[in-house]
Amino acid sequence: MAHSFIPSITTPALILLLLHFSSLINLSAKHGHSHHSRSHPHPTHSHSFVTNQRLQQAYIALQAWKRVIYSDPNNFTSNWIGPNVCNYHGIYCSSLPNSTNVQVVAGIDLNHGDIAGFLPDELGFLSDLALIHLNSNRFCGVLPLSLSNLTLLYELDLSNNRFVGIFPSVVLSLHSLKYLDLRFNEFEGPLPSQLFGRNLDAIFVNNNRLTSVIPSNVTASTASVVVFANNNLGGCIPPSIASLANTLEELVLINTNISGCLTPEVGFLYKLRVLDLSYNKLIGPIPYTLSGLEHLEQLNLAHNMMSENVPEGICILPSLANFTISYNFFFEEEGVCRNLSSKGVVLDDRRNCLKDKPLQRSKKDCDPVVEHPVDCFEFHCGKF
Repeated sequence: MAHSFIPSITTPALILLLLHFSSLINLSAKHGHSHHSRSHPHPTHSHSFVTNQRLQQAYIALQAWKRVIYSDPNNFTSNWIGPNVCNYHGIYCSSLPNSTNVQVVAGIDLNHGDIAGFLPDELGFLSDLALIHLNSNRFCGVLPLSLSNLTLLYELDLSNNRFVGIFPSVVLSLHSLKYLDLRFNEFEGPLPSQLFGRNLDAIFVNNNRLTSVIPSNVTASTASVVVFANNNLGGCIPPSIASLANTLEELVLINTNISGCLTPEVGFLYKLRVLDLSYNKLIGPIPYTLSGLEHLEQLNLAHNMMSENVPEGICILPSLANFTISYNFFFEEEGVCRNLSSKGVVLDDRRNCLKDKPLQRSKKDCDPVVEHPVDCFEFHCGKF
């Protein structure tokens, strides 16, 4: 089943930057969802150079960064020479809205550079940055606390690198941040509850070493996409997940070691299009509240220990295109669920306890589950 793990923004980077400086508060670049890495063509920089304090600070920062880059096989930074930083490869400059002759460094895009090094404290001098894209490099170490100076930062993509340490609390201080992508690094430790209180549109922290449970006090969030997959969160999905209802469209918790019964409050996330809870330890039935998710296109509950009936209300959802319940212990599919292919829905129900269906579990595996159904009142989230 496909997921929007790597969305691409629909607005080109340069236009985004200009919008950022001309109307920071009302900037509304919308994230599209595809499978391609975030990467943008590098614009042709003007060769005019106006000396100002901001560019001087940028020169200091970028030269400090170049000194701690110890491998650049594609020569991304080979032209980082001299004070005209607006001509540096991967550096975007823009004019301040009220001073068209004052240039500032507004963006950095070194995606897919295969660059090795770390981030120096001097990056905090780049206080006009709107975006940082460092996807698919070999940057390592911890994030410098000086990044808190980047008060205009709108997008931060550090995915596919080798950053380490506890969840970088410095990102919680970036109040203009809308897009946070920390996927495929080595961040560890607990997931801070404050992450949900930030005004973020997309949160990608999958494929790290994050531990502890999903915070029980999840508060209202503006995020439309939340991907925590392939971390060791544990615990259960708290009922407070319902507080994300007004914006959340994709929730991906693949292989996060969550357990207990699936809380009915997931069905209150009425804007959901993708819900993937596969490869976990969920037990009990599918909450009937999921029958109210009329925008749901993809539902994946595979590789859990869920049981009982598959409600017909799920199978008649108007937008449903892909429904995966394989490797559970469901023992009955209600109504149209028995023949979803007739509705054009892709169904994978292998390795359950469904009578008259091929590729099911053995009677020996199924009988204990059928005879001893799970009491979800006994195993609710706060008690499990």
